[in-house]
Amino acid sequence: MFSPRPRRRSVLTAGLLALATAAATLTLTPSAAEAVVLPNNFKSVGYMPSWSGDVNTVQYRKLTHINYAFVLPNSNGTLRPVENPGKLSSLVSLSHANDVKVSIAIGGWNNGDDSAFEALAANSATRTTFVNNVVTFVNQYNLDGVDMDWEYPDPGASATNYGLLMQQLSGALRSRGKLLTAAVVSEGYYVQGVPTSVFGHVDWLNIMAYDGGSPHANYDWSINAVNGWKARGLPASKAVLGVPFYSRPGYYTYAALVGMDPANANRDCTTVGGAQQCYNGIPTVKRKTQWALANAGGMMNWELSQDTTGSTSLVSAIYATVMGGTTPPGRTGPITGIGGKCVDVAAAGTANGTAVQLYDCNGTAAQTWTVGSDGTLRALGKCADVTSASTANGAKIQLWDCNGTGAQVWQPQSNGTLRNPQSNRCLDATDNSSANGTRLQIWDCFGGANQVWRLPA
Repeated sequence: MFSPRPRRRSVLTAGLLALATAAATLTLTPSAAEAVVLPNNFKSVGYMPSWSGDVNTVQYRKLTHINYAFVLPNSNGTLRPVENPGKLSSLVSLSHANDVKVSIAIGGWNNGDDSAFEALAANSATRTTFVNNVVTFVNQYNLDGVDMDWEYPDPGASATNYGLLMQQLSGALRSRGKLLTAAVVSEGYYVQGVPTSVFGHVDWLNIMAYDGGSPHANYDWSINAVNGWKARGLPASKAVLGVPFYSRPGYYTYAALVGMDPANANRDCTTVGGAQQCYNGIPTVKRKTQWALANAGGMMNWELSQDTTGSTSLVSAIYATVMGGTTPPGRTGPITGIGGKCVDVAAAGTANGTAVQLYDCNGTAAQTWTVGSDGTLRALGKCADVTSASTANGAKIQLWDCNGTGAQVWQPQSNGTLRNPQSNRCLDATDNSSANGTRLQIWDCFGGANQVWRLPA
């Protein structure tokens, strides 16, 4: 039995687990093993370790799939007993009650020991034994699929055997309406351990885009990891971007970091005991989700017990970003500012990047704003957005597709200002002007007349 701790490893280093989620076809017709919870079959997958986490606190309605980690194989193709089987049964019951699918994750880091996988995959008889045992296990626990976490097949003969194993698993599982996914390394040598033939055998690949990059799992490094798999021929709909719910190098959970200082929820690095710990805070998780919505099939996290459950939850951040196209409830009407002028979308344009400005109030749709319960300001089906997610004084406000990022959040303050928490700056009429066409921007909050706004009643 493996040590009760997270498992992962980057291409170069060992560590916790690399996990994964979802990538689906961009249709509204699910396969037999898919639950349509998020728009366009976008997947939000979380791992639930056998050794930690309470199945009663999972935010089921914000997830599409959960992978229970782990079951280990033996070299003869049998499976070792699952740890905490009662927990697995409860997870399946609660998930299915909320239309969430559950897969069993087989393997994991296992302290770097993949010898059982190497042995069973190298022989046709033990491959068949393994596949039969996996199908029996799936049926026994009423599971919806399997997430293969062999960490990691080597290029060469090992990769060939992995491809044969995945082909046989696919035939046995997908013909029964079950899912087959796999967790794969982010970059480097072991990428070639997964032959491209596997792309056709899986529903998606869970790309473990963490335990690498400096700082840990930063945006550019993570996106490059997914693009590397796509460059090999992996369809975007089968590319699922994994995010860590923990820091490196100390492996502090995100929940623990937020517990130390709530402001850590909006950071990617903080200092603990004199050492810098880097992770993914809410703005970065939202930004990655926004990218995945346009360029991939879903988001995955390792792991659910490391998240918070309140307003700082990363699972909630993913969900809010995916649901950003749905206008939340809120107050609707004009927003007025300095000189009695109205916040206006220039020329009533709906293209991304259209200027948000001041103009004489005229009661048109270009001046009809919904102050959403999610902190957005919405007009013409889009959101008031800080250009390029900048946090600098003078960054202009534009109209943009709603995406749930911090660049689109506005918090009304008691003095009438609208504060953008990501930048800690306020909505501001440039140069204290009330002239028609005056661009709106963000600026240090000081509560002047050009920063005071009257919202719809």
